[in-house]
Amino acid sequence: MTIDQVFEAFNTLRVLVIGDVMLDSYVWGKVERISPEAPVPVVNVQKREYRLGGAGNVLLNVQSLGAEAIICSVIGTDAPGDLLENSLKEKGLNCEGLIRSDDRITTIKERIIAGSQQVVRIDTETDKPVSKSETEKLIAKAKELIPSCQVIIFEDYDKGVITPESIAEITAFANEHDVPTVVDPKKRNFLAYNHVTLFKPNLKELREGLKIEFNVDNLDELKATVQHLKDTLQAKGALITLSERGVFIDLHEETHKLPAHIRQIADVSGAGDTVISIAACCVALGLPPKSVAAISNLGGGLVCEMVGVVPIDKALLKSEAQKLV
Repeated sequence: MTIDQVFEAFNTLRVLVIGDVMLDSYVWGKVERISPEAPVPVVNVQKREYRLGGAGNVLLNVQSLGAEAIICSVIGTDAPGDLLENSLKEKGLNCEGLIRSDDRITTIKERIIAGSQQVVRIDTETDKPVSKSETEKLIAKAKELIPSCQVIIFEDYDKGVITPESIAEITAFANEHDVPTVVDPKKRNFLAYNHVTLFKPNLKELREGLKIEFNVDNLDELKATVQHLKDTLQAKGALITLSERGVFIDLHEETHKLPAHIRQIADVSGAGDTVISIAACCVALGLPPKSVAAISNLGGGLVCEMVGVVPIDKALLKSEAQKLV
């Protein structure tokens, strides 16, 4: 496939994103005095904004590539849950797999910013695993949606939506239906993702997840560690993001280490979400491993040039990808 054909084919994909979707709240204001009640600044609020966070940013990246992004998650029936569902719908995202629970609070991360300085962050959340009945609902929703999707992304933030039981059931069902599974793991369920198609930890997560130390600059040690990861999880492939060292992929009996692109780094937040979104869409199209790694690596670098968490610009990614070929 040419780059033009790849980017055109992205528009045909349906991508199921399973994981912890949350709300990011930003409060901007000015500080002109210290509180008489305690030695803290008084922030006079000038503007509030809500954005999609967690798995929400993966949905936005998938959508930016031209694919249809479908969320499968559990959120509360509280006011932040209403805000979150409305935000998803306003962005034109498919909420067929969204489950609202009376027993759960919706994760909201509020950042109070004075001038350009973050004063404090307030997290309202629970990280306890969803209940047995909620897990069953999530699995049932996923099974309903999987046959019409071309790839599944597990976007795990350790907030409890994804459990070992849902991972096992959904992965087995996806494998039966030949739908690839791509994983962005966190610590708690790291070793629960058995039989997945592509497992994408960063270097820190790889070391902590396997409880292993190795020299990342020694290619043989890196290859051996990733092979150990694949054997442990019985995974088909792994894509390791190595920040300034680039990426390493081991998939379909091929290994490639690609250097990072030299960029003016403005903000690395959200880069992992971009990488997993692009990698999943490339895997769905059956692209060769080197292409999966190259286009994902390129996208991750491009979003680091932007300030804040922003989804990938498809036209920019395509023009940069054409220069690589």
